[in-house]
Amino acid sequence: MARYSAFIFDMNGTMVDDMHFHEKAWYEIIVNELQAPLTSEQLKLQMYGKNEELFERVFGAGKYTADQVRELSMRKEKQYQADFLPHLKLIDGLEVLLQKAQQENIGLAIGTAAITFNVDYVLDRLGLRHFFPVIIGPEDVKVSKPDPEVFLKAAERLGVDPAACVVFEDAPKGIEAAKRAGMKAVGISSFHTAEELQNDNVLCVVADYNDPALGQLFS
Repeated sequence: MARYSAFIFDMNGTMVDDMHFHEKAWYEIIVNELQAPLTSEQLKLQMYGKNEELFERVFGAGKYTADQVRELSMRKEKQYQADFLPHLKLIDGLEVLLQKAQQENIGLAIGTAAITFNVDYVLDRLGLRHFFPVIIGPEDVKVSKPDPEVFLKAAERLGVDPAACVVFEDAPKGIEAAKRAGMKAVGISSFHTAEELQNDNVLCVVADYNDPALGQLFS
């Protein structure tokens, strides 16, 4: 019997190493075009949750209309996809881990703030959709990470106890969301340091999925 009932994955920076491409595309829009007085490091700290929430955090509520935010966001996402396409691949070792989880009847889900446009871009180009019967995105939740709603909904759809889930995350806000959901977490140090990802629900922090520390997740 598997030690855990379900693995829930964030997507950007967790399944694919793409956060630096998101940061570059956001910097072009937010700093170069819209003139927000932010450094790259300051912008990085704002890169969580829904796109409209990012605009509110940076510019304040009401600075841009919903239509303007949608248009700016879509330009950013198209630029990110074009820039990242030559580098699009799973983080090393992830496909083997997914296959092993399936063999052990561990439920698999995605819990992400990525819009459907970007989820489809990753899953369909890499042929991953068959692994994930449950995908919870920003349109499925009222409150973004660090609120636990996205992970609790994933567990509910999978029909498993939150305490039997492990969340894979590359961001401190996501790790905190897992903690609030009563779930263990594995940190992926693609965009944040191991120190930034530490929390008392974290089993380990790894650079990729070949790390032998992940053996503890299986029976």
